[in-house]
This record gives sequence, structure tokens and C-alpha cells, in this order.
Amino acid sequence: MPVDDLIVGLDIGTTKICAVIGEYTDTRRIEIVGIGTAPSDGLRKGVVINIESTLKAVTKAIEAAEMMSGREVSSVITGIAGAHVEGINSRGVVAVSGRDREINEEDIRRVIDAARAVVIPMDREVLHVIPQEFVVDDQGGIKNPLDMIGIRLEAEVHIITGSVTSAQNLLKCVNRAGFRVEDIVLESIASSRAVLSEEEKELGVLMIDLGGGTTDVLVFVDGSPYHTDVVAVGGEQVTSDISIVLKTPSEFAEKLKKESGCCYMPLVDPDEEIFLPGVGGWPSASIPRAELCKIIQPRMAEIFSLIRDKMIKKGYLNHLRGGVVLTGGGSMLPGAAELAKEIFGVPARIGYPFELGGLVSEYKNPMYSTAVGLIIYGNETASKDGEMKSGGRRGKEGLGRRFRNWMKEFF
Repeated sequence: MPVDDLIVGLDIGTTKICAVIGEYTDTRRIEIVGIGTAPSDGLRKGVVINIESTLKAVTKAIEAAEMMSGREVSSVITGIAGAHVEGINSRGVVAVSGRDREINEEDIRRVIDAARAVVIPMDREVLHVIPQEFVVDDQGGIKNPLDMIGIRLEAEVHIITGSVTSAQNLLKCVNRAGFRVEDIVLESIASSRAVLSEEEKELGVLMIDLGGGTTDVLVFVDGSPYHTDVVAVGGEQVTSDISIVLKTPSEFAEKLKKESGCCYMPLVDPDEEIFLPGVGGWPSASIPRAELCKIIQPRMAEIFSLIRDKMIKKGYLNHLRGGVVLTGGGSMLPGAAELAKEIFGVPARIGYPFELGGLVSEYKNPMYSTAVGLIIYGNETASKDGEMKSGGRRGKEGLGRRFRNWMKEFF
């Protein structure tokens, strides 16, 4: 199988690194054929702090995916996250240039360039410019203005920026591990591809990706992203709380969280007991499961409340007719959806990756949402000859090609 017939998603997270290999079938459908994970200890809050540890984990995860699939990986699409990521909304306006006032590709390219011409610090770079809507002569709500007649063309876009050094360190880890980075994609954008339906995006939906070091937030209104945020608290903090309160090592606290944890007290049987092994000469003991829930629920509620307060401040809470979708490893805690529903006051569900075929039972898990989403993103932006399109890719590209990529990706 030629390498060009593979798309590899690489999710470099704070607690784990996950590689997923997608392969094109004879009918050009994408199927998941390999999955590999490795513990991650070279990142903090989504940002690389130890290049050597990270590149070893990247190598280990990709090698595991290669072994499962029987394929050899040369390039990847990697996700980026961290508290350095920021999203802003911008607006641009141009005059339609054609003699007959018919809007063409060049007009749309110019108006998007005008909208993205915002001042950003030298230490930041643009990761994504996502059109939200176009306005032709004060007529709004237009998704694709191509070939329409007008004099004045406006565009509203969502611009996502990130730290230059964070992106460079991420690239360095992957390159030194022996792989080429085809694209860098914001992890919440990738996750949304894997778990959100088009109907939810149109209705207005809040996606919360509960990771180990950070919690990624993305709001869709009328089918387009309008708000991007990262909360610097994640599942690691929940584990730390358990470790401190129960005076137990972090490794066991993590195991206890996964096997017996719950973040919504009404779901816990008050008579249920859980076992705590002895540590450091202390005898083993048992405690009510409700006590563990009393440790976990306040931290999870804090994360949701931080996000809710920002939604209220930005005015998006009343636009969430599609509710809240939780994904990522932290969403697997029993009671997460129930707690989110109570705090946000809208329906909430757990987001599982869409089925792409192949090893469905292996990747049908919220912890793989980002990696599977990177595969979907790559597939959506792949050209007919199998080359990767621009999405978030750097490099020099023709203006027409960049325009076609925007239009194919978002409309």
C-alpha cells in the first residue's frame, strides 16, 4: 500500500500520546487500521517541556500503530493545544472587483485576507482562519458568496493563534522522531470533526474536550466556530486531589479514579465500599465510594463552572440549542454528562468518535476523539491526487489553491 494512501493522526497530550493510522480502501473510503498509545511525561498543560521524553513517546506510539496495521508511517497530522491557544473573531470588507459585479474567487480571497489582517504579537502565529459567514451588500448569513452579484463583500472569520515556540517545539519532537509533519491542527477543531454532527453545529453546541493537563473548549453557532478557549485544569488535577486527600500515590489515585470514580453523587450507592491498599506501612482499608465522589465532583464542577462563567460573559450560553458534548478521556468518568447538564442547564452527552470502519471496537472511545478527528480532518482536506491541502499547513501556496481549500473545508 503506497504511503500516500495513509493518513496518520498524532495526538500529543499531557498524559498520553496517541497515533491512529487511517488507510484508503479501493473505494477511497478511509478506515482505521492501526492505533498506538504511549504514556506522556514530556508535556505540562499541553506544552512540550522535555523534547527527549516527548520524541521517545511519539516514536513508541507510532511504532505500536505501525505494528497493529502492518504499515510504515512517514508523515503525520499532529494536534496542538495548551493555554497559549487563543481565538478571536474578526471582520473584513472589500469592494467587488469584477466589471459585472459578480463575486469571484479572488474577491473571496481578498476579503478573507482583509479579515485576517489583525495585529498579533511577534511570538504568535495564525493556526487557522475559519470563515463564519459572508455579507453581500448588507445581506448576511451567506455561507458561500461565489458567483453572487454585489458591490460590497464582507467576511466574518474566526482566527485561532498559538505560540510560535510551542508549535516549533512540537514540530521538533516529531521531526527528530523521524516523521514529517504534514499539518498542525488545533486539537479541539479535530475533536469536533470526530464527535459533532452538522445539526448540532447549526443549532449551537458547546464541545468540551476533557484532557489530562488541559480542557479544550469550542463553541459552534450557526455551523461555525465562534469561541475557542483552553482551561488549564484537567484530569491530572482530579488525580492529584485524590492522591492528596486519600494520602495515596498518584499511580494508585489514577487507577482508583478510573475504576471506581464518579463525579455525580446521585449515581453513587451510599452503601458501596471501595478498597484502599496499604501504602508505606499503613494498613489497607476500605472507604465508602461516596467519599471518593466527594473528592472528584467539586473539581469537575469547578472546570464546568469556569467554562459556564465564560459562556455567560461572552453571551453564548443562550445559543446552545444543541447542548453540551463532552469528549476526551475525562468524559469517561461516570456522571460527567449528568453534572454538565446540571451546571449548564442544557442537555449534555458524551461524544464518541464517528465510525469510519476498520478497528471500530478499538477506537470507539472518547479518549481517541482527537486522533480520529485528525484523520477525518486530513481526509476532508485531501486533494484528488492524495496530497494534503492547506488547512493549517504552513508554506507557500497559490492563492487559488488556498481559496479552494477554504471552500472545500468549510462549505
